[in-house]
Amino acid sequence: MRLNEVAYTDATPIDSYGPGFFRVGGELVQGGLLTGPKGTSVWTGYEDSAVLLDLAGDIDVLFVGTGVDIAHIPMQLRADLEEAGIGVEVMNSPAACRTYNVLLSEGRRIALAALPVN
Repeated sequence: MRLNEVAYTDATPIDSYGPGFFRVGGELVQGGLLTGPKGTSVWTGYEDSAVLLDLAGDIDVLFVGTGVDIAHIPMQLRADLEEAGIGVEVMNSPAACRTYNVLLSEGRRIALAALPVN
């Protein structure tokens, strides 16, 4: 088996997550999370759409983690993101974290907005 070292250039991968938190680059983030090429911050949820729209031009796809279970995001939020040129992929938060890390390691232009698993 051949092993390759993974290098993350643009952003920091998700180290772990648990009830009510995410760990990114060794730093603990309580509550929701937004991470990508502009850094990592707390994300308060779907109403906090301005910070997501601010990513336009910097990313191609935004992964939205909906917590423990997959759920629909508000239709207006999806429409606003797509109108800004941001593709949206919705999945539960554990899957979103894993997918984000894999695509980040490939150098893709992505970000992650995730609600915690509680």
